Amino acid sequence: MTTAAAIIARLPHLTVGELRDLHQEVCGQPTASRHKTWLVRRIAWQAQAREQGGLTEQVLAQAAAIAAGQQVRERRPANAAPAAGPTKLLALPASRDPGLVPGQELRRPWHGRDILVTVHPDGFEYAGTIYRSLSAVAYAVTGTKWNGHIFFGLKRGGRAA
Repeated sequence: MTTAAAIIARLPHLTVGELRDLHQEVCGQPTASRHKTWLVRRIAWQAQAREQGGLTEQVLAQAAAIAAGQQVRERRPANAAPAAGPTKLLALPASRDPGLVPGQELRRPWHGRDILVTVHPDGFEYAGTIYRSLSAVAYAVTGTKWNGHIFFGLKRGGRAA
């Protein structure tokens, strides 16, 4: 078995095709990516993880907690000034759009139609569909890319009708 250092030393000299083959060998699965920088980083990380060990169970559990939207403990660096205690609980934000609360309605005229969007905890409802962002709603309405906050008049930037 080749060491991680030897694999990493070869990476800059390989073609994308060779990197894809090496990805299959090192990571144990094929990749559809042809992005050389991503392939180099992924292979290097996997080679080091295989040799030195991957993520700890604690880190994997914390990542799962973040993905589930739970509170996560944040540990201060040892050299940081102490606060009320060595750790604190941080609540993850309920919405990526502060100031918008679930149930709130946003209205905007667009080419003779009245666009109505309802804010939900997990997105924005327009015409019976939940969208992840206001920009996605604006795209669905207009067919062009818009900043959703500008489109709905929540932020300066103009409003074309």
